[in-house]
Amino acid sequence: MKKANDLNGVFGSLLPEIGSAVSEAGYHTPSPIQEQAIPPLLEGRDMIGCAQTGTGKTAAFTLPILQYLVKKNKRPVPKRPEVLVLAPTRELAAQIGESVEKYGRNTKISHTVIFGGVGQNPQVKAIRRGVNILVATPGRLIDLVNQNCIDLGGVEIFVLDEADRMLDMGFIHDIKKVIAKLPKKRQSLFFSATMEPTVKQLAESLVANPVQVAIEPEKPAVDRIIQKVMFVGKKNKDELIMQLMASKKLDRVIVFVQMKHVANKVARKLEGVGIAAAAIHGNKSQGARTQALADFKAGKVRALVATDIAARGIDVKEISHVINYDMPVEPETYVHRIGRTARAGAEGDAISFCCAEERDYLRAIEKLIRIEIPVDLKHSLHSESAMNATGADAKPGPKVRQQRGKVTVGNDGRPKNTKKGQRPSRIKSRRPNPRRRSHG
Repeated sequence: MKKANDLNGVFGSLLPEIGSAVSEAGYHTPSPIQEQAIPPLLEGRDMIGCAQTGTGKTAAFTLPILQYLVKKNKRPVPKRPEVLVLAPTRELAAQIGESVEKYGRNTKISHTVIFGGVGQNPQVKAIRRGVNILVATPGRLIDLVNQNCIDLGGVEIFVLDEADRMLDMGFIHDIKKVIAKLPKKRQSLFFSATMEPTVKQLAESLVANPVQVAIEPEKPAVDRIIQKVMFVGKKNKDELIMQLMASKKLDRVIVFVQMKHVANKVARKLEGVGIAAAAIHGNKSQGARTQALADFKAGKVRALVATDIAARGIDVKEISHVINYDMPVEPETYVHRIGRTARAGAEGDAISFCCAEERDYLRAIEKLIRIEIPVDLKHSLHSESAMNATGADAKPGPKVRQQRGKVTVGNDGRPKNTKKGQRPSRIKSRRPNPRRRSHG
């Protein structure tokens, strides 16, 4: 094994205690984003980074943070973390925490991870003892700040990770609340897999004179993945997935669905035919989600059936296949889903089931990735009607519930359902139907 001082590139500039942990983890040569990000971050510069998942982004910001804290050599102050890392999901927060643990194992740097879905008492106790690094999801962080359990006034480095996913999940108001409580003088790091206008606007509001790093992989993830679509009737999807999983080539598979109850149903169907499976979604307890992921990583579970909560932040090596049991409503989600099987330059397989109601979703995906996904015509459940479906056959995506007091605006800039010169009527909020199934 190489010693810390034998590390290549920017890894060679790391302190011995950090470099040795990197070496012990089996890494000796930095990835492109690490090569470009680590030097300016060590200088204390703000950064806007755009990189796909699986490129080594977490280490790119974790290593400079650890180096800064080791050099500073200051004991943590109760309730006042020096570093705040904000992540959209529990799984991603836990993964970042694991990276801090792995690379900081030879240092005295302390950290904790906080998220919802579990009791807050152990998290509060850790914060009261004092931690250098706090990794958090927005909801639980806001809760504990409001309870005066956390003081963000001492944050010197702020990291916003997976910012585009944050906006997709509706965390923009929570993010603004967090930022308002941070010191104005701080180092800010902003990372996102995509840089759409709304994401870019948020980034520019956070940073000052930033270094911008954009990593385009030598071969985009979608090009490294063997993709195919299987047209099938909606009622035949269960039979089709059991046919596919009968092949031992599908040895570690993530199956993506739209709805929580569908995830449970598919997992039960697979278990019923002797295929080890587990469901993971927002209604599962954190303990159940953690156990399902651990069993999947250990190979005890062949199929992890997930809603899009798992589309980002789950870093499991050697996933052989991704199956889109349901086509994603948003085409960008397709790229994030199939990227689970092309981690760190690896190749993989992605299979998508498409029924007539989902035909337009497939068209939108192909427009985004600029390729026509090959069709498997040979499977026994092939549906010509699904393949030839038009927009009239497709059902609209999930409706977004309007908030009280909001006014819908048409393309002409005038509120809908109002005539010229008329005052727009307010949209009344409806009481949620307890029997209505939610996404998750």
